Amino acid sequence: MKHVVTLTLSPAIDKSTSVPQLVPEQKLRCEQPKVEPGGGGINVARALKRLGLDCQAVFVAGGPPGEVLKQLVAREGIEQHPVPTEAWTRENFTVVDASNNQQYRFGMPGTELIASEQAQVLATLAGLSPVPDVLVASGSLPPGVAPEFMGEIARWASSVGAKLIVDTSGEALRCAVHEGVYLLKPNLGELAMLAGTDALDSESAAAAARSIVEAGKCEIVVVSLGAAGACFVTREVEEHIAAPAVKKRSTVGAGDSMVAGMVYALCQGRPVREAVRMGVACGSAATMNSGTELFHARDAERLYQWLLQTMPLLAPVH
Repeated sequence: MKHVVTLTLSPAIDKSTSVPQLVPEQKLRCEQPKVEPGGGGINVARALKRLGLDCQAVFVAGGPPGEVLKQLVAREGIEQHPVPTEAWTRENFTVVDASNNQQYRFGMPGTELIASEQAQVLATLAGLSPVPDVLVASGSLPPGVAPEFMGEIARWASSVGAKLIVDTSGEALRCAVHEGVYLLKPNLGELAMLAGTDALDSESAAAAARSIVEAGKCEIVVVSLGAAGACFVTREVEEHIAAPAVKKRSTVGAGDSMVAGMVYALCQGRPVREAVRMGVACGSAATMNSGTELFHARDAERLYQWLLQTMPLLAPVH
């Protein structure tokens, strides 16, 4: 089995609850809140654990909230390598208005990561044993971290032979691509930024993704299309995978769940076309649950089998 490590530079404690109705200037009676560890890479690690794949999580953590974050990660049964920070770990808040099922997501600013702490992140990665086969860098960069830091991560991964999977945005994404990665999971806006255009649709997205692959900067580009599913491009294959119709309760963690599904399948040696189907299944399954709950493995497997039946692998896979 492949050794997988996730990296989270802007983690959070995710709190979620619901109220009968969201009304201004009134005391609102909340349901018992759920408190879970969050941030891109941590969510990927949580999702991989649900699929039965153990991994290690490298993340930053500071102050009393950082201690809570470490406890929450430990509760999930994930091996962790926290990097201590001076700044306190942030906390995010999600509220569902039960009268109309609308979700309100309050994301707090990321906490600053100073230069010495960034160096410690790289040292922590370098000290991992065994060296990761797959490194998943997911989530935004916090204040104090230049986009070029993601390029440093990409160079380190290349130097040790780790396959780097990146799910971030902005200039950090561009810096990673410049150094070369194994798999990218941009949305349409992020891909448009890489392509140097204002906007893309599902048809032009494939061409933009193909240009990245043909330039030798990435082996697999999987473009997240939200409710429309995903399209992916490799040198040999180009395909659109439609998302199954499900009753959506929350979109929190859907993208991270999608990444986890793909990582899980690829680590099992499945071809890319199966891996992307598994990713879409996990992402869709995550939207079926409230708050930051991610997905249930049985739902993901059921949707994956549905995708195999409705979009069978008729053509040769690579």
